Amino acid sequence: MPFKPPQVEKCPKCDKSVYAAEERLAGGRKWHSFCFKCGLCNKGLDSHTVAVHSEQVYCKNCHAKKFGPKGFGFGQGGGALSMETGKQFGNKEAEMSYVTVF
Repeated sequence: MPFKPPQVEKCPKCDKSVYAAEERLAGGRKWHSFCFKCGLCNKGLDSHTVAVHSEQVYCKNCHAKKFGPKGFGFGQGGGALSMETGKQFGNKEAEMSYVTVF
């Protein structure tokens, strides 16, 4: 019987094998500790600050800015109107979800 090495899960970011000593778990996937960074601001993440969206990890702040609701009264405090389109986060006009407030 030939030797078969154990199957090791691949990191979604770098596509290399992730071993137990270096793994971080998020979204049902295993990540290298050095790959476990926000996809926008490159900040190191932990289990309390991670938000997973479409096989990509973000810090909670960047996730809210990129995928959260936009418009009057959402996340700006004091009912401020934000005209930010999120271009610095890679948002495109087609991805923007505008919320109409009556």
